[in-house]
Amino acid sequence: MRFLPKDFDYRRALCVLAAAVLTGCAWTPSNAQGAADLAVQAREAHARKDSARLQGLLRSARAQDHPLTPWIDYWALNLRLGEASAGELAEFYARWSGTYVEDRLRNDWLLELGRRGDWAQMAAELPHLRMRDDRELHCYEQILRHREGHPREALREAARAAWYAQREADVGCATMASQLHAAGVLTADDVWRKARLATDQNRPRAARQALELIGASAVINFNELLENPARYVVRAGRTDRREAAELTALALIRLGANDPDLAVTQMRDRWAAWLPDDLASWVWASIGRQAAIRLQPEAADHYQRAARKADERSWSDEMLVWKARAALRAGRWPQVLQAIEALSASEQRDPAWMYWKARALRELARESAQAETLRAQAHALLETLAGQYHFYGQLAAEALDRPHPLPSPPAPLTAEERARAQAHPGLQRALRLIELGLRSEGVREWNWTLSFGGPGRMGDRDLLAAAQLACDREVWDRCINTSERTQAEVSFEQRFPMPFRREVVLKAREVGVDPAVVYGLIRQESRFILDARSHVGASGLMQLMPATARWTARQIGLNYQPSMINDREINLLLGMSYLKLVIEDQGSLALGAAAYNAGPGRPRRWREGPVLEAAIWIENIPFNETRDYVKKVLANATYYDALLHGRAPRLRDRLERSIGPRAPDAPAARADLP
Repeated sequence: MRFLPKDFDYRRALCVLAAAVLTGCAWTPSNAQGAADLAVQAREAHARKDSARLQGLLRSARAQDHPLTPWIDYWALNLRLGEASAGELAEFYARWSGTYVEDRLRNDWLLELGRRGDWAQMAAELPHLRMRDDRELHCYEQILRHREGHPREALREAARAAWYAQREADVGCATMASQLHAAGVLTADDVWRKARLATDQNRPRAARQALELIGASAVINFNELLENPARYVVRAGRTDRREAAELTALALIRLGANDPDLAVTQMRDRWAAWLPDDLASWVWASIGRQAAIRLQPEAADHYQRAARKADERSWSDEMLVWKARAALRAGRWPQVLQAIEALSASEQRDPAWMYWKARALRELARESAQAETLRAQAHALLETLAGQYHFYGQLAAEALDRPHPLPSPPAPLTAEERARAQAHPGLQRALRLIELGLRSEGVREWNWTLSFGGPGRMGDRDLLAAAQLACDREVWDRCINTSERTQAEVSFEQRFPMPFRREVVLKAREVGVDPAVVYGLIRQESRFILDARSHVGASGLMQLMPATARWTARQIGLNYQPSMINDREINLLLGMSYLKLVIEDQGSLALGAAAYNAGPGRPRRWREGPVLEAAIWIENIPFNETRDYVKKVLANATYYDALLHGRAPRLRDRLERSIGPRAPDAPAARADLP
């Protein structure tokens, strides 16, 4: 008898056997490795734009019946899309009908048609595209609608929405703006609004691209004010013509981003009276946003001045949400409600603004003749939120003074439901891509499959089965994100998994931190991906920066080498130890979570000023990422605590009543904490 080697991978062998049974193919470890090499090589060849290499890899993939042949075929054709014939495209669509790569290539081809100006072919192709998520393509689509004679006013609204949503300068939206401006669909006012939005968002390329429609002089003046807005305001600022007033407003917006106090002085001394009301309102609102982000107490006053000049519904949603935050910080509930009710309809549906609107209505009901009506409106909003499983769902349930219990688990998956997920080609391709390290492609294939891989979006039972497939394969981010899509049937076992449970709980107790908090943080930091690496270089389950890992290792006396950062046990030990230190230094979980994400120095500054209700303090965290992070870590920890201990979630047990400056008798902050 021939014995198996000592390092024989039994688990892989079982997976191979299962795959063979499910798919009916003779899949062996040797050709699996060969297949992996082909796909990875193909992706690298695409990145290098090596078309000849890709064609050779595609021939090999077809000969081997490679499971990722659709992707290799896509990369090969995408690379030479500019020279591809209509017949080649039709054959590709037929070959991979109903797959993500068919839809992705169609999107790529539609962008190519837009660049060519081939509107007839675009009109024929566009109805077949299923995933309409490309902003540049959406701009090209408005050109097509214009050529087809769509009603002008509706077209203008759609074109403005597409253009204003553009983040960076691109060909498609620039082409749309140019053509529709020349046709009179987009007006000069629309162009200037785009320039103001882009300047306010610190996107000068997009602003410059818009101003090219006005003329060369506008671009020259914009470049000058961009370089030195204070000098421009003093030397070149004018309001005798609309174009001059617009440029002066852009300079003041830019100045407000650099030096809000100087911008305030300029507005008070001169420009608030000289600018047209709509521009003065925009500048004051822009200054208010900058002041609110800096947590300055004057922010709410700046917004109040802005509102007196013009209708705040003309402002951007970004300006309005910071008005609401500044008003929350100042305790001005009427102003909170005004800001929220001026938001776009989609933004008003955000759980954050539903919750704060309810709170504002409750506060205003205290001194209103319409108290009963206001309380009823608040109650309806809180009722809607209280059945949802997130930070605001927990806050809403507690505002109603009712339990926020975990949902009843769904019925166990049947063998047929599991088998259907396991046999789904799109899910299998996605998992294979992720296994090979092609995570971005795998995630896109997976997400597309959930929404478009069949006649319609997957229902709850199929989503639960797909999530379980990902859980079983320990692809935890897909497990969690997929399960979060279900509506009626909610599995907390999938949404809040606990990989390495024994190790995490024991290590947390050893270090002296709450395992529920550790799990809540890991779920947000890395989604339990062992080799996760952030764009700033943080690594591992607990997303440690190299310098933080070294410092923490010294604090706990660990003999540490940089290569150890992704070791699961070491990463957990260092991450938990650092978490304990930042919570102790900051004095609360909310502040500690903010410090873990943004560094300890920033929350120390953010807590200065008035003593605030903790939820209001969190809502005013200046960094979007950190604000979202703190909310999710707190909510996650609450749910993990309920799962670990079998009790109802209680956010109030983890959320301080208030946050303010460090108490005089509190220990001094650790200056050496990274």
